[in-house]
Amino acid sequence: MKAIVRVDLKQGVLDPQGKAVAHALQVLGFEEVSAARQGKVIEIDLEESDKAKAESRVKEMCEKLLANTVIERYAIELEG
Repeated sequence: MKAIVRVDLKQGVLDPQGKAVAHALQVLGFEEVSAARQGKVIEIDLEESDKAKAESRVKEMCEKLLANTVIERYAIELEG
């Protein structure tokens, strides 16, 4: 089974990388860009066939390592 974890900053948290990306796109001629937010995607291959167990374990991974839950939120998608 594969887990895809998307991590991004919570609303209201400053995102200097996203701001830099938006500015760079504007400088490159993409004037329609008004803002950008930066995040990360983590793909994990799991040796687990039970979807509920897999989701529970990935949630543990997010809470302990993959996301800083003070300033970030995460979403889990399971495939297979």
